[in-house]
Amino acid sequence: MISQVVTVPADGASLVGDLAVPTPAHGVVLFAHGSGSSRHSPRNRMVAAELRTAGLATLLMDLLTEREDRYDALTAEHRFDIPLLGRRLVAAIDWLEQQPDVRELPVALFGASTGAAAALVAAAERPHRVVTVVSRGGRPDLAGDALDAVQAPVLLIVGGDDQQVLRLNQEAAQRLHAPHTLHVVPGATHLFEEPGALEQVADTAREWCTERLRSAQEAPKGR
Repeated sequence: MISQVVTVPADGASLVGDLAVPTPAHGVVLFAHGSGSSRHSPRNRMVAAELRTAGLATLLMDLLTEREDRYDALTAEHRFDIPLLGRRLVAAIDWLEQQPDVRELPVALFGASTGAAAALVAAAERPHRVVTVVSRGGRPDLAGDALDAVQAPVLLIVGGDDQQVLRLNQEAAQRLHAPHTLHVVPGATHLFEEPGALEQVADTAREWCTERLRSAQEAPKGR
């Protein structure tokens, strides 16, 4: 497996990411972290490790620079700027298309919290590159009009005891025209800290992404 720290130019910034590519790879999953988190999130890193066991490359990246992150610790100005985060994810999608190890691979987006909204925005902007979107405890409602434009299948994973976020996901799902599934993890709260909860998230995401990315890779290149 190839593992490297990369720098992604995006929206006038240089963003740091961790790219891991198993051999062979059937697709690449780009992670969008939530507010106050980073590419070092233990939850997303655990999910990413599970995805790699299925032959999927992963790119965990910070959507904010170190300077922006320090500033946001006081103001939270950037981490809730969904259009900004969405543009940076689009730049990362385009960057992947230029990298020899992954440029031929179909792309999935995995978003947590506010990162899920950014992932949906990016999916709407790059419908021919993004095969699917997975949201973990996400805020898809913050994607606004992008919800109506997303074409890729969407998996919404929510904790059963995360009642407010569950309601927001149910409402957002009603706006999606793309195929979508709402998967509720019984007894789980927002961070899926309960025994076995995060493992269920990882297993569900692996099965969902594997099926869609493998199918996309095997499909004839008609475009």
